[in-house]
Amino acid sequence: MSYTIKPPEKTCDDEYCPFHGSLKIRGRILEGVVVSAKMQKTVIVRRDYVQYVPKFKRYERRHSRIPAHNPPCINAAENDIVRIAECRPISKTVSFVIVEKIGRKEVT
Repeated sequence: MSYTIKPPEKTCDDEYCPFHGSLKIRGRILEGVVVSAKMQKTVIVRRDYVQYVPKFKRYERRHSRIPAHNPPCINAAENDIVRIAECRPISKTVSFVIVEKIGRKEVT
């Protein structure tokens, strides 16, 4: 899978921004929904996926919650659909950074 990621219109002076700082992107590129944006420059991204269970010959729904760095130039909020990319560890738990805001999830 190759993605064409367009850079954001705004600029920032964050050193952990992949567009305006010195952070290099490597490894996996994932999509998910921001479920929490209460931390400073960090968000929690929920990824839903299905897992096959061979014993029952069925699929089950699972999810994972990934902490990701939120650069000021992107500034993703809750319920935003975002694309995150793997980078070097920024802190104890954060090893992903938001590279693109795709859209907004409808809240029901």
